[in-house]
Amino acid sequence: MKRQRPVSLVVHGGAWNIPDDEADAHRRGVLNALKAGWDLLRDGGTAVEAVERSINVMENDETFNAGRGSVLNAAGEIELDASIMEGKGLRAGGVAAVQNIANPISVARVIMEKSDIVLLVGLGATRFAKEHGIATCGQDALITGREISRWREAQASGTATPVSRKKAPGRSAPGGTVGAVALDADGTIASGTSTGGTPNKHQGRVGDSSLIGCGTYADNEIGGVSSTGGGEAIIRVVMAKSVIDMMRSNGDDPEQAAKDAIALLKKRTGGEGGVIVLNASGGVGTAFNTPRMARAFITSSIKGPIAAV
Repeated sequence: MKRQRPVSLVVHGGAWNIPDDEADAHRRGVLNALKAGWDLLRDGGTAVEAVERSINVMENDETFNAGRGSVLNAAGEIELDASIMEGKGLRAGGVAAVQNIANPISVARVIMEKSDIVLLVGLGATRFAKEHGIATCGQDALITGREISRWREAQASGTATPVSRKKAPGRSAPGGTVGAVALDADGTIASGTSTGGTPNKHQGRVGDSSLIGCGTYADNEIGGVSSTGGGEAIIRVVMAKSVIDMMRSNGDDPEQAAKDAIALLKKRTGGEGGVIVLNASGGVGTAFNTPRMARAFITSSIKGPIAAV
């Protein structure tokens, strides 16, 4: 009898100071995303398909800072970043500062699979999406009343972060970036990350989520990673690739690599964030140095999903 290969999926909904009254929504959100991706994997779907499906669910859930419900930039607009990577051939695609797209991770996938490009930004990314049959939408379809209120608060206070979500001693800045990492039955690993960025950000600001090696990385020989947290700090330590390199040298231990990468982030930049990790065998690792991180995972070796916030 042919031995069945392990299958695994891990998702996150952002590492930050998730308020008590939002914790249940975050937990439900990551579980919904996990189920959608897992149903696909269990039925023989690919890791790339599972990652896209899981992230689509969170992009469509205004609980998270991705797709609908994303934070507004300084001009009161939504600009989205996303990336996806497949570990067999190291193919990757990403979009940055893209507008009028509800599911930027889907555009990133098309870039990966239908072009030789890795990263498209702004109007070029939107035009590419239209050329490949991905529907666009108006800003109103993505902006929520919650984020309008927070943006007005930030504008009135003259701060980069709305007063209601300001960083307090021992607390992290707002987050809500989403991500997923999957291992399919063919042994392929894929990773993806999607975000609306930081509240009241400068127009055109790009964080880690669209950058391969920073927010996203996948290599079938080692594993896959999705990062979340302070984008500038994560970029400076090349977080996702750093986790991969740590797994390469520590005996493929995803949990230890995740913890070591977060320690590196803190030590070298003072930054805050989190990572989700799979190794090539489907082992799961997570770590964060923020008060909370919404995450959930399931593997073919456990009975059911595990979630925490």
